Amino acid sequence: MASRVSLKTKGKVTGKGSKGSDERSITQAVKEWTNWTMKKAKVVTHYGFIPLIIIIGMNSDPKPQLSQLLSPV
Repeated sequence: MASRVSLKTKGKVTGKGSKGSDERSITQAVKEWTNWTMKKAKVVTHYGFIPLIIIIGMNSDPKPQLSQLLSPV
């Protein structure tokens, strides 16, 4: 009978080779998603704050006119 060849390597073998790269790619994806979300939130806040205040002011109890809300006096 022919002898079998062992495919085992010597030394410490860990199964983290592909797992580590997967964790890094997931971490990178989370960082990119967070960065994209923060950029979008900044734009929404920048362009939406004043209109939100005007809408809240128009829906208040005395019901002011739009010109009264926008005038400085």
